[in-house]
Amino acid sequence: MEQKDYEKIYEEYKQDSQQQAQIEAGNSNPDGKEEFVSVRKNADGDIIAFKTSTGRELDYISALNDAKAGKIAHVDVFHKYGRDIIRSEPDGIKENNLDQLPEF
Repeated sequence: MEQKDYEKIYEEYKQDSQQQAQIEAGNSNPDGKEEFVSVRKNADGDIIAFKTSTGRELDYISALNDAKAGKIAHVDVFHKYGRDIIRSEPDGIKENNLDQLPEF
């Protein structure tokens, strides 16, 4: 029976997926919506504010309202822990996750 290197197969799969995700992310804002480019965190590491690609600084509630209204690209709003939460779209790119964005 043929021996398979499962780790290697999976790593190749992840690399191919990462490359495709980068391509798709580059083409996924055709409407030119604002994007979150940096965040502000509190002492506990929670995101409390966002800066957009146009330079606007939004508190969490304002950002949440804009995200719900579809004004911000690459984010989703979901309900958990009894409240609405902003999160980046799951696209396979760790670097653009909200928690990974630079701080302002």
